[in-house]
Amino acid sequence: LKYNSQLKTRARALRSNLTDAEQKLWSRLRGKQVLGIQFYRQRPIANYIVDFYAPTKRLVIELDGAHHFTPPQASYDRRRSEYLEKLGLQVLRFDDRQVLLEIDSVLQVVFRTLDELRDEYESKLKNPS
Repeated sequence: LKYNSQLKTRARALRSNLTDAEQKLWSRLRGKQVLGIQFYRQRPIANYIVDFYAPTKRLVIELDGAHHFTPPQASYDRRRSEYLEKLGLQVLRFDDRQVLLEIDSVLQVVFRTLDELRDEYESKLKNPS
């Protein structure tokens, strides 16, 4: 996927300053720990920087801190997710509290989503339109 090259520096800065929730989830996603799938953190896509991205599954995971629940930010996040979905990406959103207190539940959703994406892919291979 193409991205705005001006975001590279900002993405690098974000990678070195992860929030507590991002650090916790990253510790469980890094090194292909989830079904052998490579995830990247703070990855530029188009004009955005997504928190986590698995390119082979076209899956984006976004973590929302408290400021994401203000009406303007929630509206921005919704438009952003819609845009990413138009690019053919699946977007999962979790709030920081979920990650910090319920990491196993968060990972179950990630596993289930990856399973569904695998099933969709295999179905398309068997029945191309």
